[in-house]
Amino acid sequence: MDPDESYTSLSEYHDYEPCLEFDDSELVQNTGLAPLPPELLDLADDFIDETPSDGTIEENFEKELGSPKIYAEIATTSQEYDYFAELARNGAIEVVGDDEIGRRIIVISACKLPSSKDLHPDKLLRYLMCTLDKYVEQDYSVVYFHHGLTSQNKPPLSWLWKAYRAFDRKYKKNLKALYLVHPTNFIRIVWQMLRPAISVKFGRKMMYVNSLHELQQHLGLDKIPIPEQVLEYDNMLESKNRSGRRKEKDGEASPKDGGQGSGARKRGLLPPATQQFGVSLRFIYDNNKDLVGLIPPVVRQCVEFLSQPDALETEGIFRRSANVTVIKELLRACNRGEPISFQNDPHNAAVLLKTFLRDLEEPLLTFDMYEKIMDFQTWSPQEKSRKVKYLVREGLPLVNYKVLKYIMQFLWKVQDRSCLNKMTANNLAVVFGPNLAWPPNGQMTLQAIAPINAFTDYILENQESIFII
Repeated sequence: MDPDESYTSLSEYHDYEPCLEFDDSELVQNTGLAPLPPELLDLADDFIDETPSDGTIEENFEKELGSPKIYAEIATTSQEYDYFAELARNGAIEVVGDDEIGRRIIVISACKLPSSKDLHPDKLLRYLMCTLDKYVEQDYSVVYFHHGLTSQNKPPLSWLWKAYRAFDRKYKKNLKALYLVHPTNFIRIVWQMLRPAISVKFGRKMMYVNSLHELQQHLGLDKIPIPEQVLEYDNMLESKNRSGRRKEKDGEASPKDGGQGSGARKRGLLPPATQQFGVSLRFIYDNNKDLVGLIPPVVRQCVEFLSQPDALETEGIFRRSANVTVIKELLRACNRGEPISFQNDPHNAAVLLKTFLRDLEEPLLTFDMYEKIMDFQTWSPQEKSRKVKYLVREGLPLVNYKVLKYIMQFLWKVQDRSCLNKMTANNLAVVFGPNLAWPPNGQMTLQAIAPINAFTDYILENQESIFII
């Protein structure tokens, strides 16, 4: 296609999130509401960022993630440093990759929070905000496992209001879902008390989730590190409701739907030859002998659409999510081998490309490479050049090599327009890293994301010397 050919402007799509589950606009609150009690208004000024980040090109996200010890920059004493380090080791707050439509998932586990006597809730808030700062410029979801919150680690009621006010628009705008798992009466009562002061927009994003089975309807659990204490509690609840659950399952497998509602039976079926999502690259290659350059059809379709000038210039491309229904229909059409239309929306193509990578049976940067990638930041510059070239050229199967090269060459075009789309190589590495590599057990940790992002950034920046064939 002639690069000088004119295209219909897509500028109106740059900040457009069509028909999302949750409204992204701020709503004016009712000024007639009763004022909050004084104890809920004692917010310290140092919790509010007066100049919130706008996610522009000047930010270096990968550099901020260069060290997993994010607590080093916020600890004011050695004792605070130790507590923050313990939080990181325990996994009280984890960033675990993306959901099915490309939104980063952040997990908070109450059972892993320290005692309020050991770590003041205000310092916990500072740690949480520092963690979120790395990801709030893109769409994200939060999963909060409430079980395990006790009188020892429960913050005071006034702190909850303080935390809500501290998380300003920068944090709330791109939050697409807040899942409260295993809520208790305490949570429900607190929510009702604070509800008059919480915007309708934010309220729509909060969902009560009573079981892990219910959470699985929204998120895949295979990549979420669920604490053992939470699993045991969920099993206890499951045993209490076993008879009701059995009736539900019997209904799913009834003659009315031919038993197709049974997840076990579905898993027993072989995927059709046209399947592209949730299978291996080898499966796609074996069932598509006419592949051009070993590139899966859906990858080529996404990249060719996104390579159009107006699509390349879309601000926040690969950061924004898209309409869930549209993405699922595109996915089904791809798996049936049918033609697909991105509805002239670059975000649909961007999300579909990330979804394809995330749904592969084995990541593009294979499981065999994972431990080596974890060591990337310990290598000297000379070692990085030599080892990365060897890993990519010799460690990857040919089809993985070809697809990685194809995607990296495309992402180079994206970062070349970073003055317009705000997506530098560093920012692209943050978005794509967790979709290119993950551990064999599928559960990403906050500490693992830093080397994965750095490794991805290095490949993108040095692709001309890495990819030789």
